[in-house]
Amino acid sequence: MKLTRGTKRQQPAVSTCIATIGNFDGLHRGHRTIIDQVKAIGQNIGCPTTVISFEPLPTEFFSQKFSRPLPGRIYPLRDKARILNQLGINELVCLKFSTALSEMSAEDFISEILIRRLHVKHLVVGDDFRFGKQRRGDFQMLLERGQAQGMQVSNTKTIVRGGERISSTRIRAHLAKGEMDAANKLLDGVYQLSGRVRHGEKRGRTIGFPTLNQSLPDDIIVARGTYAVRIWGLAERALHGVANLGKRPTVSGTETRLETHVFDFNQSVYGKQVCVELVSYLRPEQKFSGLAALAAQIEKDCARAKQILGE
Repeated sequence: MKLTRGTKRQQPAVSTCIATIGNFDGLHRGHRTIIDQVKAIGQNIGCPTTVISFEPLPTEFFSQKFSRPLPGRIYPLRDKARILNQLGINELVCLKFSTALSEMSAEDFISEILIRRLHVKHLVVGDDFRFGKQRRGDFQMLLERGQAQGMQVSNTKTIVRGGERISSTRIRAHLAKGEMDAANKLLDGVYQLSGRVRHGEKRGRTIGFPTLNQSLPDDIIVARGTYAVRIWGLAERALHGVANLGKRPTVSGTETRLETHVFDFNQSVYGKQVCVELVSYLRPEQKFSGLAALAAQIEKDCARAKQILGE
């Protein structure tokens, strides 16, 4: 899958595409219904498929502009791209959400961005999609103005589970509490975070628990703490382990990391791309009196994780 930032695509001139547009934070069952429709139309008429999203997300832009708390993300951009690639989308276009874009009229967004720059032949949106300055644009406007300029438009109905609409807001609430099973039911998959294994301070190996270190953005909504995990990308099957997501207060850490101890594994895998599935939340992150106390707790965490993971 190709990742395009902005609307300037590589030459030669880009052909038309079948597209959808939205935040797609979480890529839950509702989002996947839209994506399935995009893929079906693309396959039927032989056009590539595109997901149009934003960086930063509109809610993040307005939160920063008006000094409001950030809502928190379900996935970093790299995981959004990873999942879209797995789902078979050909291109992810990330539009920079700026003051200029937020002030663009819905009418201009249709004609300038969707049609002239991105060459959208058929657009699929959710039934509640709103866009443009003051959110004046809706499905009816897309339908009328799009068709007048050669762009077909269709919508999908809201997906309901457990009597409630599936939404990123519901998933965030579960993830913030470490409720992984409940979040996964709405995601229609397993929650994983990915990234390249990087060098850390290597303190873990001094206490008998070496870790794979991956950097994460601070705005990830998932509860900070320790998890039983499955690790994908190191072997033909998933490996098991425990991971801490947070800033490592025991050693006065300052950046958000996912540090994963893989059971019975001692290979050097720096630079390797790894996916870590957060299976079960074990405990909140806490500050210990020192490395010995931390090691004693990790040993307990490992025993509990092995029980949960069936070892």
